[in-house]
Amino acid sequence: MTASNRPAVRKKRSVGRVFWQVIWTSIKVLIIPVLCIVAVFVGMAIGYVVLGKRELADVFDLNTWKHMYDLVFAP
Repeated sequence: MTASNRPAVRKKRSVGRVFWQVIWTSIKVLIIPVLCIVAVFVGMAIGYVVLGKRELADVFDLNTWKHMYDLVFAP
């Protein structure tokens, strides 16, 4: 029997190995968006606290960002 006539031998994967492979793939796919969101929050905090000389608690106040939006897009 030659190599081309042999049937392909497939290894059976254990359920645990497949589970961890799915988890690892999910982590790899989600890491970039999560890091981007973290970078946005860190950038807002640094810009507002260091450059704006305001309190860190004001960064997460929705009224602060509404006010800034009104300042930027006011007629």
